[in-house]
Amino acid sequence: MARNILKLAATAALAALMAASATAQSLIRDAEIEETLRDWTDPILEVAGLQPNDVGLYLINDPSLNAFVANGQNIHIHTGLIIAADSSLQIKGVIGHETCHIACGHSVSRSRAAGVAMRPALLSIGLGILAMAAGEGGAGAALIGSSQQFAALNFFTHTRSEEAMADAAAVEYLTQLGQSPRGIVEFFENFRYQEVLSSARRYPYFRAHPLASDRIRNVRMLAEETGLMDLPPTDVEQRQYEMMRAKLIGFLDTPNKVAREYPASDQSQPARYARAIAAMQASDINRALEQVETLVEEDPENPYYWELKGQILFESGRAAESVAPHARSLELKPGQPLLLINLARSLNARDEPGDVDTAEKALRDALLAEPNNAFAWAQLAITYEKQGRRADAQLATAESAYAVGDIVRANRFAHFAVQSLEPGTPDYRRADDILLVTDANNPDNRDMYRRGPRLSFSAQ
Repeated sequence: MARNILKLAATAALAALMAASATAQSLIRDAEIEETLRDWTDPILEVAGLQPNDVGLYLINDPSLNAFVANGQNIHIHTGLIIAADSSLQIKGVIGHETCHIACGHSVSRSRAAGVAMRPALLSIGLGILAMAAGEGGAGAALIGSSQQFAALNFFTHTRSEEAMADAAAVEYLTQLGQSPRGIVEFFENFRYQEVLSSARRYPYFRAHPLASDRIRNVRMLAEETGLMDLPPTDVEQRQYEMMRAKLIGFLDTPNKVAREYPASDQSQPARYARAIAAMQASDINRALEQVETLVEEDPENPYYWELKGQILFESGRAAESVAPHARSLELKPGQPLLLINLARSLNARDEPGDVDTAEKALRDALLAEPNNAFAWAQLAITYEKQGRRADAQLATAESAYAVGDIVRANRFAHFAVQSLEPGTPDYRRADDILLVTDANNPDNRDMYRRGPRLSFSAQ
């Protein structure tokens, strides 16, 4: 009996730790920001001996300051980290650090460390249950409640050497690229006050990356030895950073925050960019268009100014007018998947002769580049429905649902599709495959059916 209780407690503890680290978060998709982050990240990956195409880079809509590697070779960056940073150098320093966790094999070693770290936590839970069974409810609850803290402290003991290795590697990667490693030093020094806060009040990044004084001292010494500390970022990188930060603040912060950060007296392009986005978010369409028009006039070759103009028009119900700026953004950035999806959405909404055929081609091109883009599949379902291709629309809906983990809906629409698709065709086989992997009778799917869809993905 006690053994079974302890086993259940261990399972509950593991679930609690996983839940704590996998809070509800949404991924932001933005062509401009992704291009900037890729421009900065890919050279670092290459000098680290990694293939850039093998490493995923994801932007998480979360105001807290954090970056981490998870689910294999995937780097995740919180929007809060980009907004809180002072320069491109700081963001590159963090990216270099996280790159080492992949290149240095820390994902495997951390899995082992997590298993070791859980042992005192499970012991604490076991003692807590025994205490509660003996009538000491308060003591038992305290022991169980402290188990997660025990696990975290033990885990971080195993990772300190890896953090030091990742710091040194970040300096080395940037040095090999002839870039200043000053950013990682500044980043740590700017937030060293986090060490005096309780663990619950620290940013998530500094719970997993403790900022001991000797750690900051060591990374500064390594950076100064390179002789590149005073090398500034290039003008291009500085502009990329300012535009990316302005865009995130415009989309994610309140209009009052945007006005404080970018007052009307600031006529720089990043400031007008942020104000145009904030005005769109506040449904002040005239002001949004006024701001973006000045940007387009100054830099008509910027595809993302045209993209924003198209989005403002579309969001204000002027779908027909949004087609031209979206088409122009694609002329300036041919084949960009997210820009293709923007154009297709506007064409679907305008629905003039020839629009749905053009939308279908744009979406198919986008899905060649991003076959798991749920929003593209959803738009393709609309396109097919407008063409009277009901079975194809049902399959596209199943693909969209499957891409976001909604296997219940994916199974339902795949079932509809196979009833009308011609047996033996590639689309029929695809629908049949979705039915197979989403079958409710498959033991692997039972938990998914109970939980429902996993994460929702937001598109900007």
